[in-house]
Amino acid sequence: MARLFFERLIASRMLNQADSSGRISKPIVRVAVGGIAIGIAVMILTLAVMNGFKQSIRQKVIGFGSHIQITAYNTNESFEMDSMSKVQPSIENIKKLPGVRHVQVFATKAGIIKTDDQLMGVVLKGIDKNFDWLFFKQNLKEGKIFECQDTISDQVLVSRFIANKMNLQIGKKFRMFFLLNNETKQRAFRVAGIYETGLIDGFDDLFLLCDIRQVQKLNNWEENSVAGFEVLVNSYEVLDEVTATINNTIDANLNAKSIKELTPQIFSWLDVLDVNAIIIIVLLLFVSMINMISALIILILDRTNMIGVLKAMGATNKNITTVFLIHASKLILLGLLIGNLLGLGLCFLQSHFGIVQLEEASYYLKTVPISINWLNILFLNTATLLLCQIALLIPALIVTKISPVKAIRFS
Repeated sequence: MARLFFERLIASRMLNQADSSGRISKPIVRVAVGGIAIGIAVMILTLAVMNGFKQSIRQKVIGFGSHIQITAYNTNESFEMDSMSKVQPSIENIKKLPGVRHVQVFATKAGIIKTDDQLMGVVLKGIDKNFDWLFFKQNLKEGKIFECQDTISDQVLVSRFIANKMNLQIGKKFRMFFLLNNETKQRAFRVAGIYETGLIDGFDDLFLLCDIRQVQKLNNWEENSVAGFEVLVNSYEVLDEVTATINNTIDANLNAKSIKELTPQIFSWLDVLDVNAIIIIVLLLFVSMINMISALIILILDRTNMIGVLKAMGATNKNITTVFLIHASKLILLGLLIGNLLGLGLCFLQSHFGIVQLEEASYYLKTVPISINWLNILFLNTATLLLCQIALLIPALIVTKISPVKAIRFS
């Protein structure tokens, strides 16, 4: 480090004397620093919003359908699933697998809600007393969660979308009609609670939660018959691995599908966000590099006289090039500092105050979500610093072309 004392000294003097520098380089340098600051701030916001959006949507979809569903192996894609016994030796082994947090049973039955002037097709999802209510408790807007006790319950949890469309309130009874073997059955239910997740298309507009024994009776199933099992894992990152392990564990007549396979359209859409974010980041990195190249060229031209003096005093091209690279690196670091403060500050404001609102019907969220990954922040800063420094080697070659005699006389 001692051998760079001369270069660091000159670079520091250049930075300290910035206010007295030529009229040309001063605004250009400010633009370059500002460009890097804005670029890194936008990149931080891009990744924070993308991560927040993906996490929020994933959590909502998983809240409805769990991470993994185990059902009887067939090609039936409807909600009228084949029954299976909930007494499965392989399920006990699945509960012990690393990464598995919870296993619960479910059953579904398609039906129609009928009120005095409205009809609406919905799906009853039956659950038992071991159901994980965490997601629906977080999204409960009115009423309460019903309990599956010793006697069969007529209470249901409906979405605000269904409640508004069918004019249902807490405690109100309504009738549903079902088709079984070309015969129509009807059941009366009572609204216990109203939830709202924002996932209207295919979720809030479709599902009601009820006691699983209601679905068993409607399907003429035995007490131990269910449509399948839902598996919750500890982390989304282990989803594919756990799904593969479960498929190797369960019997041949059963099939395990991850939520990505059950709702491919949503997860394909989320994957597109990664591509968009990469394009934005690459473009901003390119702009930052161009800004710094332009700034360094102006700096070198503005300091031509100084370069001539240094060369006349015995400084080599390498010494002078290093001076400008150190000076430019300090400007890059200044831009990164300002950009990080700006980007993280905006993330903090949005995360805590929800300043930017969204149309929930289109984006499934009321506000722009924020999720900061500090490894991503470190990567952005490192990539920006390294790429800009590499790009600076190009204009630094100008130093080698400057003649000391001509430079000293340059004005």
